[in-house]
Amino acid sequence: MSRILIASDAWHPQINGVVRTLERLGRHLPELGSTAIMLTPDGFPTIPCPTYPEIRLAVTAPGSIARRLDAIEPDHVHIATEGPIGFAARRWCIKSHRLFTTSYHTRFPEYLAARLPIPVDWTYNFLRDFHNSGAGCMVATPSIEKELKARGFQNLMRWSRGVDADMFRPGRNPDALDLPRPIWLYVGRVAVEKNIDAFLDLDLPGSKVVVGDGPALEGLKRSHPEVSFLGSKVGSELADIYSASDCFVFPSRTDTFGVVMLEAMASGLPVAAFPVAGPSDVVGGTGGGVLDEDLRAAAMRAIEIPREVCRSVALRSSWQSATRQFLDNVIGVHGWEMARRVA
Repeated sequence: MSRILIASDAWHPQINGVVRTLERLGRHLPELGSTAIMLTPDGFPTIPCPTYPEIRLAVTAPGSIARRLDAIEPDHVHIATEGPIGFAARRWCIKSHRLFTTSYHTRFPEYLAARLPIPVDWTYNFLRDFHNSGAGCMVATPSIEKELKARGFQNLMRWSRGVDADMFRPGRNPDALDLPRPIWLYVGRVAVEKNIDAFLDLDLPGSKVVVGDGPALEGLKRSHPEVSFLGSKVGSELADIYSASDCFVFPSRTDTFGVVMLEAMASGLPVAAFPVAGPSDVVGGTGGGVLDEDLRAAAMRAIEIPREVCRSVALRSSWQSATRQFLDNVIGVHGWEMARRVA
């Protein structure tokens, strides 16, 4: 059995697509003959991320990470984030001449530019150097692969996402939300880069519900007192909310994938979104939602889509197949020796 170390600055108690993806990866890798060893901020002192205090950054010296990696002796290192732990793991791999892969989960250039006067090109140049030093950079969608290739990123590999279709399903608890219908739902971080105002400003009948936490939450509560803000929800409580809603509205223009869209469709919810990377890859052309620059028009058309159609779209994506894709990428980097250890 091979041992794959996953280095990530994103981990619990954060609730986001990166953490959910890595958690599922760790759960399913043993089914394919590999073990995931997580190197995360757990066990390190942490400080709040500037402008995003919910995210805790590990405070550690590269030597401390190197000693841990020396002791673990992993067969492969995958670096999931470009934070302090990711940089320290990358430094160890380069210094010890070990092959490693990375993954591009988050549009940091756009996120930074939304908060600070930092040109997007500067951050992309920085990230390109980070990822190009590895043997492969995994991306979730064709759109993101195309964008990164145009910016000089190399050795791009596809690593898609999945959904727990047993947890997220129609009819779980249709009465979980006692609100006037139709119920329009958003799930995700409540932050400026998610463009949530574009949803909350829409003139829609019924009720709007926001699930999630983040730095923009208090401001949105004040500006939209008519909206139900439920805070962060996970597991069965979150699945009940999906099943009790009527349409999922995803206003983000900056996501690299959007696992919540798969969860919504698995729950029978049609998706309304802008025709941008992420929604175009997950929903576009599937029949499970409507993409339109007029988000209200998208929502009003999407809500007419039968729940069984949405569910059938989501069932095409599983965490098992996503994990297989990840492991095939790792084996492709190392060749027959890794394949032998996995077998």
